[in-house]
Amino acid sequence: MEIKGLDYNTQRESLIMPEYGREIQLMVEHAVGLPTKEERTNCAKAIVKQMETKVPQLRQNADYKQTLWDHLYIISQKKLDIDWPFDISNAERIHAKPEPMRLPQTKIRMRHYGRLVEELLERLKEMPEGPERDELMKLTANQMKLDLVQWGHGSIDDEKVADDMARLTDGAVQLDLSSFKFSRVVADEAPKGKKNKKRK
Repeated sequence: MEIKGLDYNTQRESLIMPEYGREIQLMVEHAVGLPTKEERTNCAKAIVKQMETKVPQLRQNADYKQTLWDHLYIISQKKLDIDWPFDISNAERIHAKPEPMRLPQTKIRMRHYGRLVEELLERLKEMPEGPERDELMKLTANQMKLDLVQWGHGSIDDEKVADDMARLTDGAVQLDLSSFKFSRVVADEAPKGKKNKKRK
């Protein structure tokens, strides 16, 4: 339903920097349209004072005045022709979005163990027998058991870990369950941060 005279934000032009609000953006549009550079410059100075009250936390920065003028330049979409009191050549970098991070594309054979465990198992395959290999095997096996618990797998018995370890290393790493002892792992009965609420 449309009511004459009502103007909804969803129908308006998007804000370039929403933290300053629509009033500031309208002021900047007005300043851009002023006929002389002197008028535009005086108007810009008044707008910057208003911008400072909208985002007072900027004052904590040593170069906050430079930032305000940079923001004014961005809001005006580079259309404001004035005598800029600061160098605004780098202003657009503020609004530049970082490149999205590329996720690793390597396939993980068993997602609940993750990449770290797979890398540890690959290293174990190449290590010669000895105390260092035994210690790494112990740490890896305990991490695998902990991962199974955290992922809520029904079977978290020692044989499952030993079987997965042998399978993921193509039989190169065999866990001797007759002598190997796992660290004690306690599965949380409820997820952290959630409390059981009693019904009233």
